[in-house]
Amino acid sequence: MKEVAIVVLSWNAQPLLERYLPGLVQHTPQELADIILADNGSNDSSVAYARSLGVQVIELGENYGFARGYNEAIARLEHKYILLLNNDVRVSPGWLEPLYHFIDAHEDVVAVQPKIRWERAPQSYEYAGAEGGYLDYLGYPFCRGRIFETLEEDHGQYGLEPKEVFWTSGAAMLVRRCAFIDAGGFDASFFAHQEEIDLCWRWHIAGHRLFVVPESTVYHYGGASLSSTDPRKTFLNFRNNRKMLYKNLPDSKRIWILSVRWLLDVVAMASFIIQGKWGDAKAVVKALRAYRGMEKTVSGDSKSRAVAFQKLYQRSLLIRYHIHCEKTFDKLKV
Repeated sequence: MKEVAIVVLSWNAQPLLERYLPGLVQHTPQELADIILADNGSNDSSVAYARSLGVQVIELGENYGFARGYNEAIARLEHKYILLLNNDVRVSPGWLEPLYHFIDAHEDVVAVQPKIRWERAPQSYEYAGAEGGYLDYLGYPFCRGRIFETLEEDHGQYGLEPKEVFWTSGAAMLVRRCAFIDAGGFDASFFAHQEEIDLCWRWHIAGHRLFVVPESTVYHYGGASLSSTDPRKTFLNFRNNRKMLYKNLPDSKRIWILSVRWLLDVVAMASFIIQGKWGDAKAVVKALRAYRGMEKTVSGDSKSRAVAFQKLYQRSLLIRYHIHCEKTFDKLKV
């Protein structure tokens, strides 16, 4: 059996597969990795097209979403490593080997990601991962190369050496299958968005490490499945972020941080109203209501959560960005 399974989860996205799968087949060493389409119950010709390229197919039968879809697919595999890859990612020559060699040489590392640039503006970092992910203590994600909506151009300013990060991007991340299974996989209740940050936080609670390996570069189109202007994305991000905080914060921090985030979410809702984005404002209200009805459990023990909490950025990203105008990662002094 090959060491790596590259799993592309997809639903009714044949045009994306036609655009990106041939390059993936071309630039993936056949002796190292199997390429597998995990099909979320598509009713187009995605499955037939993938098979025409020699890609293996796991037919899931229905649309489980990102989180459960990957859980279902990975449970059926036995490879040592699983590379989760979005169906709108263009890979480059030599993209896989640096990721594989790094994780295989470091037994305490459970996940790695490549440098992720934006397919629509290839010199820029891409929103969902850039050059490795971080999180402030209030739960706001950011990346080396991306803070909120500010995307940097990649001029090699962060070097090519692997760097330890807090989370690796679900757009392209190589994980140890055993670690994924042991952690319970993605939280299926998330459906999509921030499920990888939640999983990475749980890995930190368990004492593991995660890295970005910038020697590898891929290009992510982004928003192909759900546009950034769709209120559904706003709903998922706000709901899932609150549940992630509840699960992973230490007991001594949970109540006050969730209270502060509730106030900040109300401010965000007001901002959407001022901007005339009524769909997004309603989505925030729906998210807060939906969160209250979600089943909630905590991850690990409180001591382990307290240790993992210290790995978060211990300043407010909102204040550093909007008041101190620290718009790029290097100014944050992470």
